[in-house]
Amino acid sequence: MKSLLARWLISAVALYLTALLGNALGIDIVVKGALSALLAVALLAVVNALIRPLLVALTLPLNCLTLGLLTFVINALMFWLVGVIGIPGFKVHGFLAALFGSVVMGVISGLANSLIGPKEN
Repeated sequence: MKSLLARWLISAVALYLTALLGNALGIDIVVKGALSALLAVALLAVVNALIRPLLVALTLPLNCLTLGLLTFVINALMFWLVGVIGIPGFKVHGFLAALFGSVVMGVISGLANSLIGPKEN
C-alpha cells in the first residue's frame, strides 16, 4: 500500500513538473495546486485502466503498421481526455500540449519510480 501511495505522489509531482516545464516552453498545461494534480493523476490512472486498453486493441493493426508510434497518440489522447473532463485546476489546451505532457510526464515518473524500486505484488 505504501508503494501505491508513493507512486501516486510521484506521478502527481511529475505532472506538476511537466506543467512547469511546458509553461516555460510556451505549452499550455495548467495545474493549479497539489489537490488538482492528485485528482488528475487518479483520473488518469482510471482512464488508462479502462479506456486505453480498448483503444489499443481497436487500433492494433494500425499500430503495427506505424511500428508502435500510434501508442504515443493514444497516450496523448488519454492525457487530453483527462484535461477536458473538467477537474478543477487541471487543463490541457490542445493535442500538442497533450502529446508533450504525456511524453514528459511518462519520462519523469518512470525515472522517479525506478528510484523507489520494483512494484509490490
